[in-house]
Amino acid sequence: MDNELDINAMLQRFQARAEAVKKRDLPPIGGEERQLFIEQAQQDFMDYAIIGDAKGSMADGVLTLEIDLRGK
Repeated sequence: MDNELDINAMLQRFQARAEAVKKRDLPPIGGEERQLFIEQAQQDFMDYAIIGDAKGSMADGVLTLEIDLRGK
């Protein structure tokens, strides 16, 4: 599996997804649906950004993502 997975490319895709969420247009919805959409976008951004900032390694077929949540 080491030869099949490009960890850096995977992490870059997550960074790109985080940026795409930030640029996502709001659909023409209002009220409670609008708030739910905004909350989901915030969660999507956080999830993608966290994984995108990870340091990845592969050992014996196990992918390990190291994520420092202490802040920078």
